[in-house]
Amino acid sequence: MKAENTDNKHMNIRKINIQDVEKLKEIGKQTFAETFSSENSEENMKEYLEKGFSTEKLTSELTDKNSEFYFAELEGKIIGYLKVNFGLSQTEIKDKNALEIERIYVQKEFHGKKVGQLLYNKAIELAKEKNIEYVWLGVWKKNQKAIRFYEKNGFKAFDKHIFKLGNDEQTDILMKLIVEKAIS
Repeated sequence: MKAENTDNKHMNIRKINIQDVEKLKEIGKQTFAETFSSENSEENMKEYLEKGFSTEKLTSELTDKNSEFYFAELEGKIIGYLKVNFGLSQTEIKDKNALEIERIYVQKEFHGKKVGQLLYNKAIELAKEKNIEYVWLGVWKKNQKAIRFYEKNGFKAFDKHIFKLGNDEQTDILMKLIVEKAIS
């Protein structure tokens, strides 16, 4: 299938359940490696992919009531995914009025095809449904493409933190977006 044929009417965003753990592991490892391999050592990548995407870790995340995963599917093929966290499952800011976008990853061949935007829109829709005040996330300072994407969607940098990839300490920019309340 050619990426140029991507149009949103054939795209489906669906919530992932525990039966999807192996598919999640596959798309998770693939998209993380595509995104970060060129900038990181092979050893650090291998270690992170094994630990971060182990069946045990993903099973525990999929059964956490404060985390939700969604696949982006095109004609039944998984091409990306979203992970959001609420409440105490957020990686840092444990604010009940916040939603964390922990991951939006899309297969490289589908970059620039609005898949990331659709997954992002799903996260904002969830925030509005849950009456969340703001959405936040961490993005690697070297990932300028992602930073521009979030800025274009109204996010502002407010802090930074360290993300460890193997033995490499990397700086993530923390960004936040105040969620517009629906006028009732």
